[in-house]
Amino acid sequence: MFWPMFAVAAGFLGLAVLAVFAVKVFVEAQRLGRQVSDSARRISRAAEDLERATESAARAVDAL
Repeated sequence: MFWPMFAVAAGFLGLAVLAVFAVKVFVEAQRLGRQVSDSARRISRAAEDLERATESAARAVDAL
């Protein structure tokens, strides 16, 4: 009777450990998604700034 109960307890503990790791992976994936969207926003802003700087530089060259 001991071994079947031990096997059930070990199985339950194994599932509990897997659940903890699954939650950790989920949280890290959400954090990574937020970082990716923030980076995309920053890149977009930098591209807009570069475009404006290019336009003003082109106007300055045309004025010469």
